[in-house]
Amino acid sequence: MTDRVSDTSSPIGLIAGGGVLPFAVADSLTARGLKPVFFALKGVCDPERVSHFPHHWIAVGQIGKVVRLLRAENCRDLVFIGTLVRPALSEIRLDWGTIRVMGQVLAAFRGGDDHLLSGIGRILERDGFRMMGIKDIAPDLLMPAGCLTRKTPDRSAAADIAKGLDVLRALSPFDVGQAVVVIDGHVIGVEGIEGTDALLARVAQLRAEGRIRTKAARGVLVKAPKHGQDLRYDLPTLGPQTIENAAAAGLAGLAVVAGNTLVAEPQALVGKADASNLFVVGLSA
Repeated sequence: MTDRVSDTSSPIGLIAGGGVLPFAVADSLTARGLKPVFFALKGVCDPERVSHFPHHWIAVGQIGKVVRLLRAENCRDLVFIGTLVRPALSEIRLDWGTIRVMGQVLAAFRGGDDHLLSGIGRILERDGFRMMGIKDIAPDLLMPAGCLTRKTPDRSAAADIAKGLDVLRALSPFDVGQAVVVIDGHVIGVEGIEGTDALLARVAQLRAEGRIRTKAARGVLVKAPKHGQDLRYDLPTLGPQTIENAAAAGLAGLAVVAGNTLVAEPQALVGKADASNLFVVGLSA
């Protein structure tokens, strides 16, 4: 247990986007006797599921409102969690708290998602809050080391994994994406702003068009955080949908960095992977 885990104060503010991960984090906190309070993004966070927890609704850009609500709920420790389509500056609903730090907000938007989230995190930390990562508040949701599935990587897959890690390492300074598909030593696709599911859909389309001529059950999706990334924000994520899309893309398996990858619904993930004869492996950082 890290010092930050033992020093975590309750309640914990969850600035929550879409998907299942915000609720997995909330369940993990509740199981350890910590109270989660949701600050749910309108139009993104699941309204039915969030109704089971203490919550407030916020819009992107309402920094002043968020600060007031966090203080009213006595939340010192915060975490960003869940999916969010990056908004355009013109779509942000400004309040006076945001206008006060508009220069810092503009600076945060001049980069990738990690740069944006860490920039907003620094604004909140200047107001006296403490930004936490999943390692700090819900380490049980992180990918363990080793293979989770019946199928394991063969020699060809191990070579593809090594090449994928090299590609992601080389791309890290450009804050591009956190995933790459490598098949028999060939880099087939790199994740861009569209995300991992769209990358896999692109690979499936290339197969359907005959652009990928290797037989199915070859190749690997490799995911890793960027080199030097602030690991409190925007960790790579793996879930059952990723497995379905990897199977549709005709891959042999998935490899992610252990301890630095979030796993949504792990039992369902492993079940789908075994049913699809895919491997899922956690790599030592």
